[in-house]
Amino acid sequence: MFFNEIIGQEKTKQKLRSFVTEERLPHALLLTGAEGVGSMPLAIAFAQYVNCTHRSADEACGKCPSCIKFFKLEHPDLHFVFPIIKANSSKVSVCDDYIFLFRKFLLQNPYGTPDEWMNALSSDKQGMIYEAESGEIIRKLNLKSYESEYKVMIIWQPERMHLACANKLLKILEEPPEKTLFLIVSEQPDLLLPTIQSRVQRINVPLIERRDLENALRQRFNLADPHIRQMVRVANGNFKKAIDLIETSENQKFNFDQFVLFMRNAYKAEMKSLKSWSEMMAKIGREKQKGFFKYMQYMLRENFVLNLKMEELNYLNDEEMAFSSKFSAFVNERNIEKMMNETSLAEQHIESNVNAKMIFFDLAIQFSRLLKK
Repeated sequence: MFFNEIIGQEKTKQKLRSFVTEERLPHALLLTGAEGVGSMPLAIAFAQYVNCTHRSADEACGKCPSCIKFFKLEHPDLHFVFPIIKANSSKVSVCDDYIFLFRKFLLQNPYGTPDEWMNALSSDKQGMIYEAESGEIIRKLNLKSYESEYKVMIIWQPERMHLACANKLLKILEEPPEKTLFLIVSEQPDLLLPTIQSRVQRINVPLIERRDLENALRQRFNLADPHIRQMVRVANGNFKKAIDLIETSENQKFNFDQFVLFMRNAYKAEMKSLKSWSEMMAKIGREKQKGFFKYMQYMLRENFVLNLKMEELNYLNDEEMAFSSKFSAFVNERNIEKMMNETSLAEQHIESNVNAKMIFFDLAIQFSRLLKK
């Protein structure tokens, strides 16, 4: 991966380059930033830059044998550690058991999220870096480099590392073998052991600037500028969220239309209409039902914020704002907590396969009462 493939983050890129050009490369870096800002792509691009044999001041060459292998993430001196799930209770699982799938995941989606990785593993669990991984890390780093000057160990989501694994890595983090580079990529660095934090040099990766995010979206999508600016505003520096917003715009439009219909009929206590609406929503499928309830909670939060006259903290799009400018008056401190709780409870009931028609109609009855408060 090239630095120029990463959206924005010019200051961070320059800082990483300077470690190499000024010959002061640390043995362990902690790249930490929110989801969707590019911490993992930065780690991969930096690893490629470090081991490129014909790099320029700004970029890896892309042509040397090292770069060619980095493009496929198959360089023998590049190692990955990431959360996995145990294949079965009797077998010790390590990251190499899943490395082919993980490479494919990163190549297709370098800004991929932990949840998306778990989906790729067909798991609804959180995943973990198990104790056995520490032995694999130590073994790999004590081998001689195969081809490049540096052995690079990229650890993604170290906050999901088993405590025993983390403790066993303290010594090699403090006194690594010569020409070893740890790149630790975390979204929640405060969950790391203080003894690990003290052994690494931390680089905070900021949110992507709006201008950079707008340019990236223009290159990828044929969208009008007002729509792009709207997506960028809502995404708030998160490239992954911006992509998801665009790709799920149809679902969002459906959710918005149903939210408006629900709230209008609930306020008027139009029980016949709400009953028909409940029957329709019961047929759309569980995932779409869950998505609607998540959207409903989002809209309730945003309307409460709008009612508090805190527009600068509001992330509604133009269509949502047009409706909410009037509707927000009905979402206040007297009913917001109860409405959020009822919506969350409805989502839990959908998860538990309770009758969907009953869930939606019961929610309608509750909101008919709550909106009058």
